[in-house]
Amino acid sequence: MIFSMKLTFDATVYVVDDDADVREGLSWLLRSRRLFSEVFDSAEAFEQQCPDSPDQPCCLLLDMRMSGMSGLALFDRLRQRGCLAWMPVIFLTGHADVATAVDTVKRGAFDFCEKPFSDNALVDRVEQALWQSHEALAQLRRRNEVANKLAELTERERSVLDLVIEGLPNKLIADQLNISVRTVEVHRARVFDKMAVKSAVELVNLIREDSFSV
Repeated sequence: MIFSMKLTFDATVYVVDDDADVREGLSWLLRSRRLFSEVFDSAEAFEQQCPDSPDQPCCLLLDMRMSGMSGLALFDRLRQRGCLAWMPVIFLTGHADVATAVDTVKRGAFDFCEKPFSDNALVDRVEQALWQSHEALAQLRRRNEVANKLAELTERERSVLDLVIEGLPNKLIADQLNISVRTVEVHRARVFDKMAVKSAVELVNLIREDSFSV
């Protein structure tokens, strides 16, 4: 089902197509929906400018067949760089490319739109892709925040954290680390303070939510 969601954040739609009329038309269409876009006339040009660490949500409208590097080749390069984690790709494709486009969706593309496409349907999917990018970047920021907090722990504090995550009580943690229960309590309190949590449950949820290995 196609649905539209009003964006509440700044975002960029990248358009890569070697047809000037298509670029101009898509740029106008996106402006009509108050979406900012940047256009590129080749996959090579976009690859040179593609950010490795974006500061705002984005998505890519990518023509599958172009002179020079194809859209499919660019897609594979972006996938190898890990860009698809935060930059959804929507392929623009002709009828003959549909089977290939379906395959790219299985390999991580957000969607494809067959030419000639519905303007409203395309922009609706763009907005959904931007929401996905927004959520992915928010998760990435959370992961970085947790990683930074973990990096602030001392070796002993990290050892205590690992055992707290396993659900061990202070007495067993003390036995395993060959330290006093009071020392465990001190380290545990410091871990909670540095990780900005108030309980072992919060700590476990924080670590598990961001899939950090302990």
